[in-house]
Amino acid sequence: MAPSSELVTENYNYELPAELIASKPVYPRDSAKLLIYDRQSDTITHTTFAHLLEYLPEACHVFLNDTRVIKARIFGHKEKIGGQGGGRVELLFNKSLDAYRSLVLIRGKVTAGMKLYFDEGLVATVEALHEDGTRTVTFAKDDLPLRFETLVVLLDRIGHLPLPPYMQREDNKEDERDYQTLFARHAGAVAAPTASLHFTPELFEAMQQRHQTHKVTLHVGAGTFKPVESENILDHPMHSEFFSISDEAAAVLDSDAPILAIGTTVTRTVEYYVRTGKKEGECDLFLNPHNPPRRVTHLLTNFHLPKSTLIMLVSSFIGREKTLQLYKEAVEKNYRFFSYGDAMLIL
Repeated sequence: MAPSSELVTENYNYELPAELIASKPVYPRDSAKLLIYDRQSDTITHTTFAHLLEYLPEACHVFLNDTRVIKARIFGHKEKIGGQGGGRVELLFNKSLDAYRSLVLIRGKVTAGMKLYFDEGLVATVEALHEDGTRTVTFAKDDLPLRFETLVVLLDRIGHLPLPPYMQREDNKEDERDYQTLFARHAGAVAAPTASLHFTPELFEAMQQRHQTHKVTLHVGAGTFKPVESENILDHPMHSEFFSISDEAAAVLDSDAPILAIGTTVTRTVEYYVRTGKKEGECDLFLNPHNPPRRVTHLLTNFHLPKSTLIMLVSSFIGREKTLQLYKEAVEKNYRFFSYGDAMLIL
């Protein structure tokens, strides 16, 4: 029996002119376009992010992700073995497995046991190679193992922000400000929770005065950019990411108060808690039309890549056909797409 149209990966494809892929943000940040879709009235409104608060239901609680993007890309060279090797290598930190072990992506052929050398005496030892292309490594400096919290400080000095590959450019000093939320606190993400990037200090302050706001943490991993390659979306191996929810935030989630999730990462965190009762751990929830949200009532999000788990998450709120209809309108209205692009509010 053929799968339903909502389970076919190819059905989440759409045409996007290359010039609509944003490689840098607009200024001020809240001048970004905002498409508002009201499900009850089935109406679309076009405005700018600066007017967000005019459309939010008064009683809703706002949930944000306070993860901080780390400078996860570092460049170095391999050790020489028997006079051979020593070639250049690029390492992308993905996530911490425990205090000392990290899951990374490495551009360049490596073998288990190989050492990689970086600036300021940082040394990575390849501990294991995995079938999905990731590698487990440990880091050391001056022959002393580095804990994650010490590693992050060093990466902030020698590393580069891991801009999404579709931006097709290297990071610069402006990205250190632009690719970080105003309230970024807990280091560990390799991608920004981009729906939150639109806030100016003034708009964020105004929102806090009008709405109760709550922070959760989900360290966005490189898997967020991994396209769905299986023909059936349910065959996609969903990546997992570390999350943490405070007791105070959980109490709101346990109530029946309306909730606005700022971004897909917040949505997955909230919905994972609702399904499992866990306040901390690894979130691997895949929201799609066959697994819709149970708790999040409103969603603010950017426009996502074709055939990605993120466009499928949006479809879990409003269905695949409506999602593609809104994306088509956004293209026609010259909205800017992806991480530094414009936003959509689902009411």
